[in-house]
Amino acid sequence: MGCGQKIWCLIYFLFFVSNLQSYCTLADPQVPCYFNFGDSLSDNGNNNALLTLAKVNFRPYGIDFPTGPTGRFTNGRTIVDVIAERLGFKSYPPAFATARGQEILIGVNYASGAAGIRDESGEKLGDRVTMNEQLRNYQISVRQIAGIQGDNDIATANYLSRCMFTVGIGSNDYINNYFMPSLYQTSRQYTPDQYAVVLIDQYSQQLKTLYEYGARKVAIFGLGVIGCTPGELAKFGASPGSACVDEINDAVQLFNDRLKLLVDDLNAKFSDARFTYINIFSIGSVDATTLGFTVTNTGCCGGRNVCLPITIPCRNRSEYVFWDQFHPSEDVNVFLAGRSYISETPSDAHPIDIHTLAQA
Repeated sequence: MGCGQKIWCLIYFLFFVSNLQSYCTLADPQVPCYFNFGDSLSDNGNNNALLTLAKVNFRPYGIDFPTGPTGRFTNGRTIVDVIAERLGFKSYPPAFATARGQEILIGVNYASGAAGIRDESGEKLGDRVTMNEQLRNYQISVRQIAGIQGDNDIATANYLSRCMFTVGIGSNDYINNYFMPSLYQTSRQYTPDQYAVVLIDQYSQQLKTLYEYGARKVAIFGLGVIGCTPGELAKFGASPGSACVDEINDAVQLFNDRLKLLVDDLNAKFSDARFTYINIFSIGSVDATTLGFTVTNTGCCGGRNVCLPITIPCRNRSEYVFWDQFHPSEDVNVFLAGRSYISETPSDAHPIDIHTLAQA
């Protein structure tokens, strides 16, 4: 190829990329708004002003986030941040604690570190916004959106019906409740299977409340491999012949199995809505070394202990599965979000992935 041809090819390529970037920038999000409910895996600052140990608005948290520490429990983006990007949003849904005015029209993030399905879960850490309280905050947002819509209930309902809702909660009902027998009675009151039933019964009512207040596209994250987190390994030690605490993972799977059945029940009961189950446990059980991660059982910040403001984190963060003793690194969040958004195996999502849900 001659020099002239190469120059014209380069010009054409740059023109193509420029137009593609312009298209991506101008394209509307796949849904008009995105609401999220959850715990520290998706908290983006709701705990910052609370009297609690469960807040991380300090470095080294946020070391890889564009604006630094925000209250996110990781080094960079959360799974919800990445999903918002995949959906086409140019900014992330604001934390309820700081959301103001018309910015709530793109959605709101209600997630709170240490929150659980049960109100008492995580209380040893201090203040937090439980799932029940998050739902009450959402109802406040619905009234605000209705006001922006001119108090037109039909317009508000139509608007919310096109929005994406994600819910990921329950980890603290195990980490900071059931598997903390010195502070909570639940492990003496219930077998693991009975506890899963109790949690799902309460979760079912919470999800029905979400439906009653307009949610029609709801993706529900199952619980992850909690028994493999550095914090639980430090506390209990790995099970014989295993790299994780099998007792915890077995209990979590009982919950997840019932959660998947709950999704089927909700879809059968509410024909005008679509609920889907995202199998974070299965997605997160992949051999991390095949994805380039080399450190799988200790956190980049704090190892198996708490990540403090004085802690110096690892430099090779892209090689770590965990950022701290409980929370995934940004690179893992990107992986989890990618498989949640577009499933790669039939087990990733049931019955549909988030991309398909957005189009429904």
